[in-house]
Amino acid sequence: MAKIFVSIINFNGKADTIECLRSLDKISKNSFELEVVIIDNGSRDVFKAEAKDYKNFPLHIVRSEENLGFAGGQNLGIKYALSKGADFVLVLNNDVMLDKEFLVNLLATFSQKNDCAVVCPKIYFAKGYEFHKDRYKDDERGKVIWYAGGVMDWKNVIAYHKGVDKVDKGQFNKVSETEFATGCCMMVKKDVFDSVGFFDEKYFLYYEDSDFSMRAKAKGINIYFQPESVIWHLNAGSAGGSGSSLQDYYITRNRLLFGLKYAGVRAKFALIRESAKLLIRGRRWQKRAVFDYYLGNLGKGSYK
Repeated sequence: MAKIFVSIINFNGKADTIECLRSLDKISKNSFELEVVIIDNGSRDVFKAEAKDYKNFPLHIVRSEENLGFAGGQNLGIKYALSKGADFVLVLNNDVMLDKEFLVNLLATFSQKNDCAVVCPKIYFAKGYEFHKDRYKDDERGKVIWYAGGVMDWKNVIAYHKGVDKVDKGQFNKVSETEFATGCCMMVKKDVFDSVGFFDEKYFLYYEDSDFSMRAKAKGINIYFQPESVIWHLNAGSAGGSGSSLQDYYITRNRLLFGLKYAGVRAKFALIRESAKLLIRGRRWQKRAVFDYYLGNLGKGSYK
């Protein structure tokens, strides 16, 4: 029987983390063992869960006294899971709600597609968390797509989600290979970590999942999108919202880090020109991000 470990980061987000645990507690289990590890990632208050919040799986809590970011925090969770004999590790955000069958359907992908080593579900915006809240009818909320697979626009060095902002009408209902997995929810065979390693902690937050995916692809590892598995994302619930200073800093810096590592020559020159413009006309944390990239101030960097 396969052992699945779910790795979740808590960073000053106890309410979201508890709701995520309660959602996990209600899912169907079929021919697998489930355990959950919470990485309490330098939170102000030590994370604790009560027995009423989970009944159907063992819960492990690993405390880090410093904030290791998404990359470092998940690495801690993944290594803990592997040390406990995990066959699969499910990297999962704490700000999600889960369909009852989501994990059964994710696991089934590995049987449906023998070459599958990493798989992601279909992810909707949670109701009220859409980018464009006034665009949708009431009966469309909860069916607005956040992720239906990933595509790399190498010309502009932008990782974007298939279907984002579109109402789901069945147009993304095919199990298919995808260019990158999202760190919001990805299920990974244990052997992948032996081959690829872990998340690159130079990224700290954002683009670490794209980097992991590129390294996996370079090893011939296939990543799949499974539309029968569904979750809902409270978009940017733990990152201050879209367009926040935190996103300005880490997305700007890490796009340079990612693009200048993987993109083609013309795209690299375009990125360098763009970074020069940001130094002049960018917002405060975009400017700081560019400085830090060229100074090699990676990982957590300068962001306060």
